[in-house]
Amino acid sequence: MNNKLFVGNLAYSVDDATLRDLFKQFGDVVSCNIATDRESGRSRGFGFVDMQSQQEAESAIKGLNGTTLGGRQISVSISQPRPKASSRY
Repeated sequence: MNNKLFVGNLAYSVDDATLRDLFKQFGDVVSCNIATDRESGRSRGFGFVDMQSQQEAESAIKGLNGTTLGGRQISVSISQPRPKASSRY
């Protein structure tokens, strides 16, 4: 199982530190990243958290999926690999 979690429906005010603090109650957070718009630098409303172990990742999903952060109900799930872009050339 992948230890990288997708966190969706984040309030635009949530930053990396806030997300890390939320997830560290479930174990060691290896990395934490909020996706931002390249041009404006504004949050895109989702992010990724990489937990140390599979057990910690599962614990975080059970404990945080559907909870409220920054006034919004967040979704937490295992991150799925991005589909390969088809080559048009």
